[in-house]
Amino acid sequence: MVDVDGVLIVPRLGGWAADLETDLGVSKADLADAFFAVHWEDVVLGRAGLHERLGPVLARIAPGVSSQQLAAYWFAKDSVLDYQLLDDLALMRAQGLQLHLATVQEHERAAYLWDRLGFREQFDAMHYAADLRATKSDPAFYAAVEARTGFAPADLLLLDDTPANIEAARPFGEWRVASRLTTQGFACNAVRVSRCKRASDGLLHNRFHSSKPPIAPACVVRMCIALSA
Repeated sequence: MVDVDGVLIVPRLGGWAADLETDLGVSKADLADAFFAVHWEDVVLGRAGLHERLGPVLARIAPGVSSQQLAAYWFAKDSVLDYQLLDDLALMRAQGLQLHLATVQEHERAAYLWDRLGFREQFDAMHYAADLRATKSDPAFYAAVEARTGFAPADLLLLDDTPANIEAARPFGEWRVASRLTTQGFACNAVRVSRCKRASDGLLHNRFHSSKPPIAPACVVRMCIALSA
């Protein structure tokens, strides 16, 4: 099970909205306050559609920008792939390892990732928050993944980039977790493998404000698979 944002997609300094006001005339602060703080939980949990909630907000704070325009901008800015990691994963998939996505997304961006970015060709399935009606801080997310895949918990490994959340979460079942613990280069020892603890992305879209530098230790994947075997 592979996380998307911060793992397969490289974080952009300043977040995807760093140049939003310059490029589209939409205030990043206004969007955070009027949309993400108020509506994001409902959208990411599949209780409301992205455009259903974003459209009326933009009509108030940026009348010249449609929700479709902003979503296209957002998805394009937040789509820098870690090709080295993807290549490593492809090699393991060719050897028979199943690769699934486990990610906190709403329906529109999930479709963009699966179809437009081509994850459909590189992964066997995608499990995401709006579809499962649970985020990765909720045990229901992992129970749903187990039920869908038919794998025993001990056979599941989650590769995620949020060690603080993983360490803070209560253990769930027998899942294992590999966490990137560095932002410096490709250090192969930048991983901790443990019995799975629930990884939390939070309900707010933290990549909106991301200040993480790019990280891409692709060799971590080989190491974590070996250590967790």
